[in-house]
Amino acid sequence: MRLYLRILHYLRPHLGALSLATVGMFAFAALDAFSLALLIPFLRTLFANEAGGAPADGPFERLLDGTVGRVVDLSGDPASVVRGIVLFIVGVVLVKNVFDFLRSYMSARVEQGVTRDLRNEVYDHLLELDLAFFGRTRTGQIISRLTHDVEQMRTLATRELTKALGSILEAIAAVALMLMISWKLTLAAFVVVPLTMGVWGPLLKKLRRGDRRVLDLAGEVTSHLEETLSGIRLVKSASAEAQERERFRGLTGSYFGTFVRTEKWRALAAPLTEMLAAVGTVVLLWYGSHLVLVTGELEGASFIGLLALSMRLYQPVKYLSKLPTLIQPGLVGAERVFEFLDAPVEIRDREGALPFPGLADRIEYRGVGFRYRPGEPVLEDVSFTVERGSVVALVGPSGAGKTTIVDLLGRFYEVSAGEILIDGVDIRDFTVRSLRSSLGIVSQETVLFHDSVAANIAYGVVDATRQTIEAAARAAHAHEFVTALPGGYDTLVGERGTELSGGQRQRIAIARAILRDPPILIFDEATSALDTESERLVQEAIGTLLEGRTVFVIAHRLSTVQKADQIIVIEGGRVIETGRHDALLESGGLYTRLYELQFADTASERSGGAT
Repeated sequence: MRLYLRILHYLRPHLGALSLATVGMFAFAALDAFSLALLIPFLRTLFANEAGGAPADGPFERLLDGTVGRVVDLSGDPASVVRGIVLFIVGVVLVKNVFDFLRSYMSARVEQGVTRDLRNEVYDHLLELDLAFFGRTRTGQIISRLTHDVEQMRTLATRELTKALGSILEAIAAVALMLMISWKLTLAAFVVVPLTMGVWGPLLKKLRRGDRRVLDLAGEVTSHLEETLSGIRLVKSASAEAQERERFRGLTGSYFGTFVRTEKWRALAAPLTEMLAAVGTVVLLWYGSHLVLVTGELEGASFIGLLALSMRLYQPVKYLSKLPTLIQPGLVGAERVFEFLDAPVEIRDREGALPFPGLADRIEYRGVGFRYRPGEPVLEDVSFTVERGSVVALVGPSGAGKTTIVDLLGRFYEVSAGEILIDGVDIRDFTVRSLRSSLGIVSQETVLFHDSVAANIAYGVVDATRQTIEAAARAAHAHEFVTALPGGYDTLVGERGTELSGGQRQRIAIARAILRDPPILIFDEATSALDTESERLVQEAIGTLLEGRTVFVIAHRLSTVQKADQIIVIEGGRVIETGRHDALLESGGLYTRLYELQFADTASERSGGAT
């Protein structure tokens, strides 16, 4: 029940449109049933009460007198009465369709409004979630839930809801008129309804499990497709097309099998409902003819009119009987969407957190520890100090924890032990937004969006002008190649910046960092994937960017960190050496071994010359 109520909560902002849609549904249902009931006075006049017992003086007769009788003289000339009833039916149908337009239009507004709100809420929450969430959740699953699952939930919260409400109103209107005509025959028509509604009980558990598995597999297919497309160069260079084809066919085969098995159970809905409805119709025909021909309690015209109403009742009852199976995908989709919405935002501003004022003196890591999962430490007792305006290099084997150290500075993850201080203040006492805005990050994998060069340089800087953008590009040695592009600064860079070379993408990223003018810079393997000429240009741009800033450099190429004011050597999540390049080489520790591995030839020549 809580799940249903939470889904219905998304209708609250659209109650006005939903109310108008409900008015349209109610009026449509009432006029639709009434237009069928008008067959009774039409048949009476046409056959002059020759088709069975006498009409009763009941509520239905009073309804006719109060509506049709005000427009048509039912006791007048039969031809005039028939003509008047036919025109009255046309008028009723015309008004009915006006309300049909109202309900359809307003339902569409509610439907799309809920879709918009759902996607906005899920997207907003995703942007607030921490990097740890994205580390344990596949991108394809995120996309699947934001698109396919939201669509399933929207269908449940709007389309199925409005159809169910319309079906209920249509059924109520038809049953009300049927009761006015003959309560005995109406009860007979509902003999099989309990059986119809009870058929679905054993199927619901199977459908719920099946629908959830189908949605999970849809997310896996999306994830595999996204991974393959983003790594298509690797697939082709490794000649792994056959391998990827086999993996993809395995996923689509599992999806196909699960979907078909689930739909097998759902497909039972139509024949079961059809059979039970046929049984109900037989009961209605048998008992109705008995009331007309044997007991004379019902006239023939009334029986035909009630029969027409029962036929009109068939569609809404059929839909409502299948509703438990139809809403299963929406319920499962809602569960999956709510799993994302309920994912906690673990990194928040503390109460009373202040804007970050800037770096005045030093950054200090004091006994810092971090773990992604309990019992699996990534960093342990990391302590060091970085003076303002200095360049500190973090080196060590892959997986040692270098990137994690700088990620903690931006609070992309929260420390598990110890603290990080800036000018003696715990960084958790600053607002997250102001702290991160003080960082400029240039990584090996440059992130560019499918937008213009100018928009990518100015990303996150709302007040950037073309002049400041060009100035940043000049400082990053990017202006020359940008102006040579077909559209200059308005050139689209392509998805992930595919229209640019690696060195050009890096210089765009550096121009972005220069434009932001952050006091703290982080270079994470910024030049490791570049050729010699591109690296030279990027290094010149980096030299411009370093001036007057506090810099963290992560690099496997030790030639890029030799001039650092401080080199911190990390192994197994611990700081094992600290110092400048020459001192570390003389110590004979891990830094020396790493250096000799990278410059084996030089080291050999040096050793040979010494002997």
